[in-house]
Amino acid sequence: MQLIHTFLNLVSPPATFFILLFFLPALQAFRFLLSWINYLFTENVAGKVVLITGASSGIGEHIAYEYAKRGAYLALAARRGDRLRIVAETAKEMGSPEVLSVVTDVSKPNDCKNFIDQTFNHFGRLDHVVNNAGMTHFSLLEEVEDITNLRSVMDINFWGTVYTTQFAIPYLRQTKGKIVVMSSATSWFPTPRMSIYNASKAAVSQLFETLRVELGSDVHITLVTPGFVESEMTQGKFIDKKKGKIIVDQMMRDVQVGVYPTEKVESCARTIVNSTLRRERYVTTPAWYGVTYYWKILCPEIIEWSARMLYITKPGESVEESLNKKILDFTGAKNVLYQDSLLDPQIGDYPSQMKAD
Repeated sequence: MQLIHTFLNLVSPPATFFILLFFLPALQAFRFLLSWINYLFTENVAGKVVLITGASSGIGEHIAYEYAKRGAYLALAARRGDRLRIVAETAKEMGSPEVLSVVTDVSKPNDCKNFIDQTFNHFGRLDHVVNNAGMTHFSLLEEVEDITNLRSVMDINFWGTVYTTQFAIPYLRQTKGKIVVMSSATSWFPTPRMSIYNASKAAVSQLFETLRVELGSDVHITLVTPGFVESEMTQGKFIDKKKGKIIVDQMMRDVQVGVYPTEKVESCARTIVNSTLRRERYVTTPAWYGVTYYWKILCPEIIEWSARMLYITKPGESVEESLNKKILDFTGAKNVLYQDSLLDPQIGDYPSQMKAD
């Protein structure tokens, strides 16, 4: 057995070089051709049924509007029924023939099963599932007083996606449907104070990479890895490290987002839906975040050093002393880098009222 491992250690590097040199250019050319074919034959979702979790605000809300403008039937889930009803009414005004709203906590498997069953019983089919529900935290792991307070991050981000997908797969197989799953650029970029969130998104990515193999051509999967996008999270809403309750702290948001430019939520949602209808496997938005993946592979030490320099403070210093926030405050760049909604000191009681184009 040791001889086998020794042999593989010797032949793997040159074999990999050979593949990169001769097969990768051909593969890239094929992918380019396929992307143009998919662009020309974009899926028409008029009359199809799209299920979206976390649809009461942010990316989920605007994905609902993008599908509505294309004439899709919608099934929307979130924990806040009042906000969900407003999104549903707006989606109808924007072109959706019918919208089903179900108050759902995706961290509870029975809620997820009920949502899937209600959708299928009501519409008689299921074509797309958008796993969007998510929550974050902003705290160093060693500062968390009770680590179980952050369990809900994994319960919502990872297990909520698992439950929804597992119950939906039989119906998606029937329609050769699609799954859209919201991971994050933090699944590869080690952003401090978001360790459990980052881990949940990395788990989501690997789960759906595996499901590509298990489901084969029966169900297409689009894996989305956004950067900082206009949403309640970037407005400063997160799980508190002390009591595990949801709070809003925009000073802490400034520490985390800092000098990174945020993307407008409408643009993000449009990119996600367009890419899904073109059967793209991966979507990173804004697109420039994709280069950080290659930075992480090629020079991880530099990535780790820069993240530590921007986020980590010296012993005894408050988080407000982080370089990320100091640069933001000194330059006044917030007015340029942040979307207008992120400058509002209060998170609105209702979703944004987006009008049809």
